[in-house]
Amino acid sequence: MNWFHAHQLARRARLAQGLLWLVGTVLLIAFFRVQVLSSSRYRVRSELNRMRSVPIPAPRGLITDRNGVVLAENEPGYSVGLLAPSVDSLRASIKRIAPLLRLSARDAEDAERAFRRTPYRPAPLRRDASFDLVSALEERRVVMPGLVIQAEPRRRYPFGSLAAHVVGYVAEITEQELGAGTVSGARPGLLVGRDGLEREYDDRLRGKDGERFLEVDALGRSVREAEMGQRLEPEQGESIRTTIDIDLQRYVAESFPEGMRGAVMVMDPATGEMLALYSSPAYDPNTFIGGVDPEVWSRLSQAADFPLLNRAIQARYPPASPWKLVVAAMAMHRGLVDLGSHMPIPCRGGLQYYNRYFRCWKLQGHGDLTLAEAIQYSCDVYFYQLGLKLQLNHLLADASHLGLRDRSGIDLPNEIRPLFPASTEYYNQRYGPRGWTNAVTLNLAIGQGENSQTLANMVAFYTMLANPDGRAPAPHLVVAGDPPTRSLGLSPVQLAGLREALVEVVESGTAVGARVAELRIGGKTGTAQNAHGADHGWFIAFAPADSPRVVVGAVVEFAEHGSRIAPMVNRIIARHLLGPTLPPLTAADYQVVLPDDSAPEPVPILPDTIGRIIRDGSPRPR
Repeated sequence: MNWFHAHQLARRARLAQGLLWLVGTVLLIAFFRVQVLSSSRYRVRSELNRMRSVPIPAPRGLITDRNGVVLAENEPGYSVGLLAPSVDSLRASIKRIAPLLRLSARDAEDAERAFRRTPYRPAPLRRDASFDLVSALEERRVVMPGLVIQAEPRRRYPFGSLAAHVVGYVAEITEQELGAGTVSGARPGLLVGRDGLEREYDDRLRGKDGERFLEVDALGRSVREAEMGQRLEPEQGESIRTTIDIDLQRYVAESFPEGMRGAVMVMDPATGEMLALYSSPAYDPNTFIGGVDPEVWSRLSQAADFPLLNRAIQARYPPASPWKLVVAAMAMHRGLVDLGSHMPIPCRGGLQYYNRYFRCWKLQGHGDLTLAEAIQYSCDVYFYQLGLKLQLNHLLADASHLGLRDRSGIDLPNEIRPLFPASTEYYNQRYGPRGWTNAVTLNLAIGQGENSQTLANMVAFYTMLANPDGRAPAPHLVVAGDPPTRSLGLSPVQLAGLREALVEVVESGTAVGARVAELRIGGKTGTAQNAHGADHGWFIAFAPADSPRVVVGAVVEFAEHGSRIAPMVNRIIARHLLGPTLPPLTAADYQVVLPDDSAPEPVPILPDTIGRIIRDGSPRPR
């Protein structure tokens, strides 16, 4: 075969021509696909090479008190970031700028992590740059390529520590939260609520970030800002109005014993609105603006008095004598006693239960009392017997029904549950079936033993007592919870009788030193045993007694006696109902002189008498 024959040459030419046409067609299709069909995608890639997206943080919504006074607001601030084409370039830039910004090694590591996560956005360096610092940086912009400075709102809390546990604070989102994807719109540098209402209503307060674009050169240096048409303006977050009265909150803080730990809650029993919520000691949330210094955080988080702890909802205490009203309500609901009922054994300073002697707080004894008088004088011996009459299984079941094993439902984060046995199985598991006796009932009946409650839960219970229907709305600061479903199950007459007995506590009982002439106040003192030091003091009260409009509860650690904090609570009530007619209390007002009781010899009680207490379920008239 002659490969150079004319026919062979013509055939090979046609094949080559066809191959060229095929290659040209493929190239034309590819060009058409790139230039026409995928033009928008490649245009975006091209823009990304020369454009950098810079988020514009949205101002958070305001937080105000019930009268519109601002509790959390925004003020102008400046942030500093760096654009860089690579990690190495970022490190070199940070090294040059670190002395001026006073950046630590940890700050540099955080900036590098943020850059690795979003390399086309500025790596944040400082959120709280001052105007003087920004001016100094602007003067050095030529030698600091990629420097991005922008104004952004900064959170401010005008009342500082006064409302810290209510309002909370904000802080930068963590790497863990970014990785978990639990925060909507998460990005490095985003500020999120960390405590209080800032955290509880973060989604509503945060708003929607805007966006602007910077044109950069091949080295990542900012050239100019893009046209305004490519800028997306931020949307401010929703403002929320709370139920707090900041003037009342200030009065509570000023009245609280200086240097002491504890909490106070002021609540409207009809609506569940929280008028004041104060926990001591507190912290200044302005400390966390722009990021907190590690040493400051360590000092706050490891302090012996735990200033970050909201003692109203995050601390448990033995409920002590205020719990006696719980036991009284249970027994009355079951028809075991009425307000005129006596117990078989009068109070002689204590009660011998088998081989153990349970003392009354009044070592001289109270004598033979009715239920109303036992409430008035807070007689332990009476309630020891009432607990035995009620029986342990009923006491545990009724406490669960009244919600005393559940959270109060207040709209604040991290509320803890009370500690209270669900059933006798708790004792079987902890001590073994034969490792405990019915003596645990005596401790539970007076608010001790395996019983620790939060202030919020005890205030919620006393709200049931204060309301004419025996129900209590969930406490709230912004949004009301579900309608109340729990009830004491008592008639209006029974509830009125319990309220009258609590009035006698203030008029002539354990809180007699705290009377306010203009008001009929009902309340209950309590002294909670504390294995770690002096006893804790309780006092929960409401007024006016005939138609309560406010419930105030307080617990003060190491106060020794509830009667010592009763004056504070009653003055808070008077301040709310009568206006600013009484000044805050001073240290001298907390010095309550208690009677010096001497104890008689214990009177042994035979086992058959104890059995009669339990068996006798009918009230015995005097």
